[in-house]
Amino acid sequence: MFIHVPDMACAESMAHALVNEQLAACVNISSPVRSVYRWQGQVETAHEIALSIKTQRQGYARLAERIRALHPYELPEIVAIHVNEGLPEYLRWVAAETLA
Repeated sequence: MFIHVPDMACAESMAHALVNEQLAACVNISSPVRSVYRWQGQVETAHEIALSIKTQRQGYARLAERIRALHPYELPEIVAIHVNEGLPEYLRWVAAETLA
C-alpha cells in the first residue's frame, strides 16, 4: 500500500502505530517528494513524505480504516498494490508479523 503524509513527524508516528498494532509488517518512509495535484478546482503543490506499507490482503480493510483515523488529510491517498509473486520467505514473514 502507498500513502503520502504531510511531514516526517506524521510519517514516523503513523509508521510506528501501524507496526505496533500489527496492521503492517513494515513501513518504508521515503525522502520528501513534491506532489502536484488538483484539489477542489485548484492546482496545488506540496512537499510530502511517501510511505510504503507491507501487509496481507486480508488485512487491507482494517489497515485502511486505521490510516483514515490517523491521517490528517480530509481525503488521504490510499492505494493498494497486490503482490502476485515474491520471495516466499519474505511473504511468510509479512504474514507472521501482521494480523489477518
